[in-house]
Amino acid sequence: MILNIILPLAGVILGWLIRWLYAKFQLSSTEQRAARLSEEAIKEAEAKSRDIQLETRDQLLKERHQQERENRERRNELQRYEKRVLQKEENLERKQSALDQTKRMYSEREEKLSGREQSVANQEEQLRAELERIAGLSADEAKNMIIAGMENEAKRDAQALINKIEQETQLKAEKLARDVVVTTIQRIATEVSSELTVSSVNLPSDEMKGRIIGREGRNIRTLETLTGVDIIIDDTPEAVVISCFDPVRKEIARKSLERLVQDGRIHPARIEEVVHKVTREVSRVITDEGEKVMFDLGIHNVSQELVRALGRLYYRTSYGQNVLYHSKEVAVLAGMIAAEVGADRELAIRGGILHDIGKGIESEGSANHAEMGTDLAKKLGEDANVLNAILSHHNDVEPNCIESIIVQIADAISASRPGARRETLNNYIKRLENLEKISNSYDGVEKSYAVQAGRELRVLVNNDSVDDIEAKDLAKDIAKRIEAELRYPGRIKVTIIRETRVVEYAK
Repeated sequence: MILNIILPLAGVILGWLIRWLYAKFQLSSTEQRAARLSEEAIKEAEAKSRDIQLETRDQLLKERHQQERENRERRNELQRYEKRVLQKEENLERKQSALDQTKRMYSEREEKLSGREQSVANQEEQLRAELERIAGLSADEAKNMIIAGMENEAKRDAQALINKIEQETQLKAEKLARDVVVTTIQRIATEVSSELTVSSVNLPSDEMKGRIIGREGRNIRTLETLTGVDIIIDDTPEAVVISCFDPVRKEIARKSLERLVQDGRIHPARIEEVVHKVTREVSRVITDEGEKVMFDLGIHNVSQELVRALGRLYYRTSYGQNVLYHSKEVAVLAGMIAAEVGADRELAIRGGILHDIGKGIESEGSANHAEMGTDLAKKLGEDANVLNAILSHHNDVEPNCIESIIVQIADAISASRPGARRETLNNYIKRLENLEKISNSYDGVEKSYAVQAGRELRVLVNNDSVDDIEAKDLAKDIAKRIEAELRYPGRIKVTIIRETRVVEYAK
């Protein structure tokens, strides 16, 4: 019984003792671990501290080196500045020395001049006394005589100058009046230039195109080689196109091709024969036309080369205007204007007929027709004012005489008069389309038609949406818009048509 009590109690005591020993062992192990961690933390802190100290020391060294480098640069800059200051001081000292030397030199010269002035004054006094003794007049009397003579001479010179100014003023006023009139006309001048470089030849049938081309293209190659043009054969029915910038060669090719088509015999030998024959005919026409124009204008002393260059203009056109006839018209107008304003009529006529002579010169250079015409006229000994009229008619240089301005005016009048030039087909169609487009953009307009070659615009309006008053306003609005948006020769008539139609059928 007692044993049963003692044994459990001994077990409890033994278990408690074991737990106490285990807890004590665990506490000792934890303390050891804590001590070890503390030592490691201390060592790590010391290592970081040493690293921080090293970094700080390196940073301080870098900053010290940077400061020393900046100090050295500043010292060098100061040294350079000191050198410049010393150099400037030396220059100033040299300049001051030179200035002092110059002052001394001028002082010496001034003293010498003062001595000379005194000597001259003494000599003048002696000469005056001697003159008074010889002339028997005092200085005041001689002065009065000289002043009176100078007054009379000044009066005569003044009167002569007044008469001269009056005469020059009259001549200048007349010339200035002419210049004002001519310049006023010149300001309304317009310049338009466009060259037609192609022409077409109609064929009796498309079969003729093959004959023109020939076997392996030998016929067309021969024709192009002999005439110097490009012959374009495309899908255009019963027509071929000849393209060339030289109007004479283009005309020779056109006539030659027309004769070959009419004759029907097309082969290289026949082509060469026809081209040579047509070339001679065209050359003869060129000479005849040039001589005819010169004869009509009464100009005779002209070289044959100039006549041929002028005759070549017969085959050149600008907006459908024949350049030779245009040049003749310019010469006639220039002569009339020159006669009216009192300028040199013959010079104006000569400048007018030759102003476009450069267009008749065969050249492949980069110069424009005014420069080429001037070079040719200069080579043939034309007057300097004629050369200026040729070169200045498109304002390549300034006109230096009134005749050159007159040629400009006559050129503008001939080119811009109604009917002188024609529009290209594309521009004509585009203008008609724009007229109809403007009128169709308004409300109440049903249809519009540009008629009479674009000289009249007929607008049909809806009778219900546009009344009589609105029709008048619509006509004004369309006319103002055409003036603002389109460019056209002459004037365009706008007609508004408003009507009521009643239709009934009898059955």
